[in-house]
Amino acid sequence: MEKYVEFHKNASEVVDKVFQTQGGQIEQAAKIISETLAKDGLIHTFGVGHSHLIGEEVFWRSGTLVPVHAILEPSLTGHTEILKSAYTEKLEGTGPIICDYHRINPPDSLIVISNSGNNAVPIDVVDEARQRGVKVIGICSVTYCKSLKPRHSSGKKLIDVVDIVIDNCGNIGDTSVKIDGIEQPLGPTSTITGIYIIHSVLIQASVILVNKGMHPKVYWSGSLPDGMQANQKYVDEYRERIRNL
Repeated sequence: MEKYVEFHKNASEVVDKVFQTQGGQIEQAAKIISETLAKDGLIHTFGVGHSHLIGEEVFWRSGTLVPVHAILEPSLTGHTEILKSAYTEKLEGTGPIICDYHRINPPDSLIVISNSGNNAVPIDVVDEARQRGVKVIGICSVTYCKSLKPRHSSGKKLIDVVDIVIDNCGNIGDTSVKIDGIEQPLGPTSTITGIYIIHSVLIQASVILVNKGMHPKVYWSGSLPDGMQANQKYVDEYRERIRNL
């Protein structure tokens, strides 16, 4: 079997595992999100390192909900100066700063993505948000998280501090393909499953709202005729509330 075929098989299997095992958690998370939207709150997403890609995936793009705010801290995402982010994501004490700057308070909710579930900054942000009464959904590899020695001084990991954990069902080390002659396996799956999970949560939350007679706000593709014109009213409505718009 060609290795790219093996990767397709393995990635498909892990998505199927999420589908088969995490439906209940996705529905619980969707309920939290729907309650936030019904109260005109924002959905904040946060991830450090490559996990930020999953939060950014549902921010300001066609086919996603408008009241989503991706927290993209440059020193933490690895978008620039990536070596620095490998150290800053482990620093404690940033939770209050991030929550204050991005005004994370009820009725908002927060989705935190951390594949390992073991870096300090996501744990700090979750802890601060929950102290403020904000509901938090965590997306991580539960197997990977449980295998690691805690880095946070509290001894806690992401799975210990969030309201709901959605397991991305990834392997320890986030790889899926072994090639003879290369010691380190390849083929991460956490971004693939994370994107599937976060879209599933927001789609299901939208269904809940529609069933209650509400109309979720969804961005149009800017490439469609009048797409940007349709989106402009949302930009005008949320520009003062969403810092990254």
